[in-house]
Amino acid sequence: MKTKYFLFASIALSSLIGCKEIEAPHTYGPVPTEAQLKWQELEFYAFIHFSINSFTDIEWGYGDKSPQLFNPTNLDCKQWCKIIKDAGMKGVILTAKHHDGFCLWPSAYTDYNISKSPWRNGKGDLVRELADACKEYDLKLGFYLSPWDRNHKDYGSEAYITYFRNQLKELLTNYGDVFEVWFDGANGGSGYYGGTNETRNVNRKTYYDWPETNKLVHELQPDAVIFSDAGPDVRWCGNESGWVGETNWSTLRREEVWPGWPHYQQLQNGHEDGKYWVPAEVNVSIRPKWFYHPEEDTQVKSIDQLIDIYYNSIGRNGSFNLNIPIDRDGLIHSADSAALIGFCRTIKKELQDNLAKHSTIRASNTRGRKFSPNKMIDGDKETYWATEDGITNATITVELGKEPVTFNRLLLQEYIRLGQRIHSFTVEAFVNGTWQLLDTQTTIGYKRILRLPDTKASQIRIHLEAKDAPVISNIEIYNAPNQKQIPSITKDNESIVSNNDKKNWKVINIKDGSINTMFDGDKNTVWFSKKDSFPYELTIDLGKIQKVEGFSYLPDQSNNPQGPYSNIHWRLPRMGKHGKTFVRKNSTISGIILYYKPFVSIHKI
Repeated sequence: MKTKYFLFASIALSSLIGCKEIEAPHTYGPVPTEAQLKWQELEFYAFIHFSINSFTDIEWGYGDKSPQLFNPTNLDCKQWCKIIKDAGMKGVILTAKHHDGFCLWPSAYTDYNISKSPWRNGKGDLVRELADACKEYDLKLGFYLSPWDRNHKDYGSEAYITYFRNQLKELLTNYGDVFEVWFDGANGGSGYYGGTNETRNVNRKTYYDWPETNKLVHELQPDAVIFSDAGPDVRWCGNESGWVGETNWSTLRREEVWPGWPHYQQLQNGHEDGKYWVPAEVNVSIRPKWFYHPEEDTQVKSIDQLIDIYYNSIGRNGSFNLNIPIDRDGLIHSADSAALIGFCRTIKKELQDNLAKHSTIRASNTRGRKFSPNKMIDGDKETYWATEDGITNATITVELGKEPVTFNRLLLQEYIRLGQRIHSFTVEAFVNGTWQLLDTQTTIGYKRILRLPDTKASQIRIHLEAKDAPVISNIEIYNAPNQKQIPSITKDNESIVSNNDKKNWKVINIKDGSINTMFDGDKNTVWFSKKDSFPYELTIDLGKIQKVEGFSYLPDQSNNPQGPYSNIHWRLPRMGKHGKTFVRKNSTISGIILYYKPFVSIHKI
């Protein structure tokens, strides 16, 4: 009897030991704060540029224009917010003060503000109207406050820093919760400065005492993230063209970076060995410029262009901050709203039916039931699959069903509360009894979306290589309808055509000693067209008959780019017969003819 009792007790004890809860993986490297996590989940929000510049046809005001020029006749922040909400955005960042120093609220610290304009008989507060509209449409509110002020008499002195922080206090204490504070890297230069036309340069590293300024923001708005080249919470993506690097680490050596940092191109990829979590924001305008210009009403980005930006920002572990200039009536122009709504509807269609939701999923290694592979397809962002400690390479296989199905989108998410771990991965599909490689990539992070070729398969296999045990929270698979069938010939703006091949390229219709810098593979060399000849035409001889499937070029990548293009057309002469105005896929040609307008700059082709 005693023996039987002892045996029962042993079995019970063994069961208890077997049911011991498996610990979650430890964190690896820097991890996001709660504010950064909430920001990352917003993904898509609006940038609003509106000021005196909107009425003067100027991008960077000098600070000398009269407030009387600001007088929109039909301003309606509710119209802005309705369109922004309908376009799928989650927030709005208002340029409350640009470089010219004009304030869109009745600041107590300067007369160069909206109360000195005829709008609302001098009683208006645009910031208040937008804050109220954001509440009505359930949108987050953020502010751009230019550190540079080309109007203020004290700019460059210690007194200006007090003024700048007083303005921050006004914005961050009088208008409710703020999700992001946006600081530009443009600091110092020519200006009006209270009536003194001169140039005032500052030490961008030390002048603003950024640690104290950032501390003030976090004290007044603890849930807000701060954007600048260096963060501290969100970094610039290193360009204003609408993309972040395919390799995109959310970590940064923040101690090396400051607003106006000359090595800003590193921000396109982040730093794998960075000690701080500073994810990237892609800021780009829906038009060629940031403020409203009537001549750009026909130059609004197309739905296809906006879709490309979506996949090159949100789809590359970044956020998408899309600028929408407000027109002189005080409204979002109909051309912009049409593109926004069309883009939103298209993205919803492309990512509508998740094929992975009802699939069967397995992994080559699993930490335990709590972290099983099905956590990647359960729709819960707080659950995730993980491997055992020490296992850094693993394979995930998604079985889509007995019969092959067609797909062309793959969405992956790491559980970033534990850090960013994946440094490379491959995607394969089981097609007609064999595994075929679809893509080879690097980082994942918060979200990675791949646009794949149309593929009909019964299984998808993802092989991960990580710096520590991989943790994946979500996998989604889609079949986007009517996707563009354009072959991909570039990777992060790097042409697959070798520099050796391009040595034989020649521009045959322009005699200019610097013209061949377009082909030298160096991002830092630029060719500029003449300003008095529009449209501009380049005819390029490729040196031999070649099969061409596409073309790309890179505009000026400097902090203050000169000559951004507003329109580009290109055509291929069919079999060497010039004058044909159509492009035929896979044409065999010996030359490319390009048309640009207006003034353009080209780094490389």
